Amino acid sequence: MDLLRSHLHKVRIPEPGSCIHKDECCVSFDTPRSEGGLYVDMTSFLGFGREHVAWNYEKSGNPVYLHIVQRRKPEPDDEADRPLKKPTLLAIGVEGGFTDQEPEYNEAFEIVILPEFTSLPFPSIDLPEKVRIAVDKVILAESADRKQQLASWVADKKKVSAHAMDLKQLDNGVIVPPTGWKCSKCDKTENLWLNLTDGMILCGRRLWDGSGGNNHAIEHYEQTKYPLAVKLGTITADLEAADVFSYPEDDSVEDPLLAQHLSHFGIDFSSLQKTEMTTAERELDHNTNYDWNRIQESGKDAELLYGPGYTGLVNLGNSYFEKQSLKAAFAIAPADPTLDLNMQMTKLAHGMLSGKYSVPNQEGQEGIHPRMFKTVIAAKHPEFSSMRQQDALDFFLHLIDQVDQANTGNHELNPFTGFKFIIEERLQCPSGKVSYNKRSDYILSLNIPLHEATNKEQLEAFHEKKAAMDLDGKEVSNEEIVRPRVPLEACLASFSGAEEVPEFYSTALNSKTTAIKTAGFKTFPDYLVLQMRKFVMEAGWVPKKLDVYVDVPDIIDISHMRSKGIQPGEELLPEGASGDNKAEPVHPVASEDIVSQLASMGFNYLHCQKAAISTSNTGVEEAMNWLLSHMDDPDINDPISKDSQAAEQTVDETSVQTLVSFGFQEDVARKALAASGGNIERATDWIFSHPEAFSSVPTDSSTSNMEDDDAHIPDGSGRYKLMAFVSHMGTSTHCGHYVAHVLKDGRWVIFNDSKVAASVDLPKDMGYLYFFQRI
Repeated sequence: MDLLRSHLHKVRIPEPGSCIHKDECCVSFDTPRSEGGLYVDMTSFLGFGREHVAWNYEKSGNPVYLHIVQRRKPEPDDEADRPLKKPTLLAIGVEGGFTDQEPEYNEAFEIVILPEFTSLPFPSIDLPEKVRIAVDKVILAESADRKQQLASWVADKKKVSAHAMDLKQLDNGVIVPPTGWKCSKCDKTENLWLNLTDGMILCGRRLWDGSGGNNHAIEHYEQTKYPLAVKLGTITADLEAADVFSYPEDDSVEDPLLAQHLSHFGIDFSSLQKTEMTTAERELDHNTNYDWNRIQESGKDAELLYGPGYTGLVNLGNSYFEKQSLKAAFAIAPADPTLDLNMQMTKLAHGMLSGKYSVPNQEGQEGIHPRMFKTVIAAKHPEFSSMRQQDALDFFLHLIDQVDQANTGNHELNPFTGFKFIIEERLQCPSGKVSYNKRSDYILSLNIPLHEATNKEQLEAFHEKKAAMDLDGKEVSNEEIVRPRVPLEACLASFSGAEEVPEFYSTALNSKTTAIKTAGFKTFPDYLVLQMRKFVMEAGWVPKKLDVYVDVPDIIDISHMRSKGIQPGEELLPEGASGDNKAEPVHPVASEDIVSQLASMGFNYLHCQKAAISTSNTGVEEAMNWLLSHMDDPDINDPISKDSQAAEQTVDETSVQTLVSFGFQEDVARKALAASGGNIERATDWIFSHPEAFSSVPTDSSTSNMEDDDAHIPDGSGRYKLMAFVSHMGTSTHCGHYVAHVLKDGRWVIFNDSKVAASVDLPKDMGYLYFFQRI
């Protein structure tokens, strides 16, 4: 007790905002349920396992700890008969939500003083009052982990409009038909808004470049001050999904009385339910169970696996080991290692590869909960910090970006260096002259050419049979469904094949023309990641998942896809236009089709324009992904300049010089920054996506700064073996479930959350992401 009193100045009483890590060790996945329990530092409130608490004492000098040990209670015999409370909140493990069915634990506490691990019982009236108060507050406080989970479950919610509850609606006899809508003041039939006061149907805003609507809806508000409008085409039986806009509040809002407001104009929203469910959606819904069972290998008598490298991850809702030890990572970590990416990456690698947490229990294996890793990797990211599900590819690229930033210039410590490769694009205009451009990437995204299916006869017979059954009102069973089978070779060929580039400005012809583009690998990475583009936009701008199999061999050879660079006899496009004619300035023009499709989904028009420009009008899916990851950009609401020349004059000179230091020409840098809102990263992407905007430079130039910067990028043989793949179950990237299969020790292993087992029926043809290793 005297020893404890001598350290009283080191004991802190937690404040309401204190982060108390009492659920998990900050450098390992030890918990109070682990054999040695958990030690909470009574100065920093960081938690440590038995093996690691001494490291913290050596580093911080903090000697007083609360030792927490939890042991599982035996379950009563009537446990299975206990009724479950009906959930009232879409959440797991929180008050009012779904039960997580966690077993109950007995909890024991003691005070431990390092370095000798001297222990004192708790509770005890003999303890100093400061210690009793501090420990009581630690025990009663919501843990940092719990706070994070609760915060993540709070979904982004539209605010209720201040004009909704007392909205005046005119008795003017207007009845809105279920179809055939057209703007009352022009011929626009898309992007239409119904004013909820007078029933006028009017087109949306005009885009900055003159495309889009004709501003009739906003002009009507300015004349009448009727505040609310709902977007036609977004009204379904699920009224929460309807897009209601408040002009005075300048935002999408919630209208609690929307059903009443719609019925005023004869709109029965419940009748729209059947028309919203298409035949394709019914089939997809019908096939969901089949996909889930096949990918998860459900019903298979699989051998459960344990030990190093066979550790499962407990599903969190969105679900450096060899380079440095845990102790080394902790030693160089900042005061709060829970917020250090390097520490949490090392912790995650150790947890997965050491085998320490891959031991049998009643449920198979407990697995690990990488919540601290999720918190630090998702910090300041509006999507990944939520409990909503995101695209696995988006997360993979976000992880690469974060690790790259944490290891700037240190390619040895960056494990993703081996994934990076350079793509070289060749453009040839009708003059016969060419240009070569390079871009680096970490994944190769492949279209799936359904017309290359190898089972066309079976597909044709199936569609005929299905059409006949549809006429009879019958449904096709899972066993009868035939899906297209497309070989991976066809997907790779679609990437490297010739592609037309319309509106290409040729400096040889001094005019716009159509160029032919081909692409190939300048370098082959150590690890090749292929993404199968299974998510497309179907009619009605609804994201759809292709129901297709891709036949992927165990070994691929893409050596023939290596770019050969400038060939003898080829003539490069000139650096500038000949004579007195100057090349047309490159304006940042957003695709009207992409913008209108995104806007119809409820996104802000300006944001949609920026998304289309920033992704070089590649497609709706790419623009949507950009939108979701840039919603919180500080410049997201800044207007886009209509005059690229004026924009070039106002771009930040420091940004221009930064791009010039990358090896780009100054005029190109100005154009790119003007087209990208001044953002250097997006400007770089813009340059690689707009080869017509800059002069051709021989790709073997040894003076290029870009060449020097890319010297660390690996290269080698183009032969690869399949080592892992990730499969997705569900109708879109924002719902469903991901499962991984990994080739380990010569056999395929399924990693399905915390379940790790030998694969019995490998669903290799159903992957979304494929990981190959160079042979």
